[in-house]
Amino acid sequence: MNKNNNTPSGDGGKLKIAIQKSGRLHDDSIKLLKECGIDISNGVNKLKSEASNFPLEVYFLRDDDIPQYVEDAVADLGFVGENVVYEKEKQVEVVEKLGFGKCRLSIAVRRGEEYDKISSLQGKKIATSYPVLVKKFLDENNITAEIHEISGSVEIAPGIGLADAICDLVSSGSTLFMNGLKETETILNSQAVLIKNKNLDGEKQNLLNKLLFRIQSVKKAKNNKYVLLNAPNDNLKQIISLLPGMKSPTVLPLAEEGWSSVHSVISENEFWDIIEKLKAAGAQGILVVPIEKMII
Repeated sequence: MNKNNNTPSGDGGKLKIAIQKSGRLHDDSIKLLKECGIDISNGVNKLKSEASNFPLEVYFLRDDDIPQYVEDAVADLGFVGENVVYEKEKQVEVVEKLGFGKCRLSIAVRRGEEYDKISSLQGKKIATSYPVLVKKFLDENNITAEIHEISGSVEIAPGIGLADAICDLVSSGSTLFMNGLKETETILNSQAVLIKNKNLDGEKQNLLNKLLFRIQSVKKAKNNKYVLLNAPNDNLKQIISLLPGMKSPTVLPLAEEGWSSVHSVISENEFWDIIEKLKAAGAQGILVVPIEKMII
C-alpha cells in the first residue's frame, strides 16, 4: 500500500470498492449490490471479485482496514461502519448512509453499580476498542478518566477487575446483560456508510453517481409500500386526502358502480397510522405490495 499516493491508479475505468470480508456487514453489503442489479461472484476465501455487468471490482478486507485503503486509493469506495470511519480518522468522504448494520457505541457499567450521570465516570477506568471516540466524548463532557484500549471481549473487563466501565458496540443489549452490565451513555449511533476517496477522477465520479442512483432507489423502495384499495366514491375525496403518494394517488373506476380503485405509495414510518385512518374512512380490500425499486 502506497501511503503517499492519494490519486487512484489507472485500471480501465473500473470502480474498486472494499467491503468487509466476513462478519456483521459482509452479507448486507453483498445483498445491497445485488439489489442494485450488480452481479458479484462471492467465492469462499476470495480476496477480490469482479462484477459481470457493471464496471466494479470488489475487495474483501478487514473492516478496520477499509478507511485506510480508501484514503490511499487502493480502493475508490468502501462499505464500512460509521464507528470505524470516525475512530480511524482517515481522510475519506462519507457519501451515503446505507440503512443497515445499525448499532450504537455505548458506555456500560456493572448492573448493580449506582450511576447518576456522566460525572459518575470521573476518575474511572474505561475499557474499549474505540479510544479515539471515547476520549473525544470524555473531553466534550470535561471528564477525566483512564482509557484502557483492548481488542475483543471488552464486556468481560469489569468482571475480571480490568476496568470500571466499558465502551463497546451495542445492538440488542443481550451481551451486556449476560455479562452483568447496563448501558448508561450512547456516544454514537452508527450504521453502514459508503465512503469514497477524496480524489476520484471524473470518470470514476460518474460511475459512483450511477451506483448512488441505484443505491438510493433501492433504499427508497425499502422505506415505502405500494398500496391498492377499494374506495366508495362518496368518501373518495377524504380517502385521497389521507394518501400522500409520490405526486398524487392513482384513481380508477371499478366495474361495480359507486366504487373506485385507489393506488398509492405510503412511507413505512407512517404506514399503520394511515391504514387505520383509511379503514375508518371506508376503504376496503386493502392490498400492500413491497416495492423492489423506486425511481423518483
